[in-house]
Amino acid sequence: MLDPTMHREGEPEILPGRKFAARVAGVYTAPEDHFVTWAVETLPLTFEGIVGDVHAGHTRRSGGREPWYPRGTEMRNERQLSIVAPDEMAIVAERMGLAEIKPEWIGANLLLEGVPMLSMLPSGTMLFFKGGVTIKIDGQNAPCRVAGRSIAEHAGMVDHDAGSLLFPKVSRRLRGLVGWVEKPGVIAAGEEVSVRVPEQWIYRA
Repeated sequence: MLDPTMHREGEPEILPGRKFAARVAGVYTAPEDHFVTWAVETLPLTFEGIVGDVHAGHTRRSGGREPWYPRGTEMRNERQLSIVAPDEMAIVAERMGLAEIKPEWIGANLLLEGVPMLSMLPSGTMLFFKGGVTIKIDGQNAPCRVAGRSIAEHAGMVDHDAGSLLFPKVSRRLRGLVGWVEKPGVIAAGEEVSVRVPEQWIYRA
């Protein structure tokens, strides 16, 4: 009988899944017509995302991140929440010559502590919140000039245009993640989170 665990010739190395603990350091939301978020104590979530948030919805319209569709094409909304880490934002702030970058300035919804290299978590990673919510990670949140201009304005940079251009250059793979609600409920600031990373491999065919 063949061994089902036997490694096939040419098969990629498969790294096992793992899990570790994290903590919600802050939760934020924005009204339906605003990019900048503000801190709240809890985030009520449905299958559409954060109740009343600008990015809520089962679907969304495509933009510059989806060049394979005509702009404005209706598509599934995999960007219901924006998730960032304090250590990564500190790196970006230093690269921009700023004392800090606040999560609110870049439209973040969740600030997670205790996740090594948050932005490098692979697609399919699951975030299990102690209160019952589950968020599934879609992928990295590509930095854009809108967030850069918001930073420049809030930080009091003299040249807002320069700030909007600088942010995408220095924050690549440090901008955090986007995800969607797999199991709704309420997320609270200070809540514990179980981060479960799936098996990983590099596909080369």
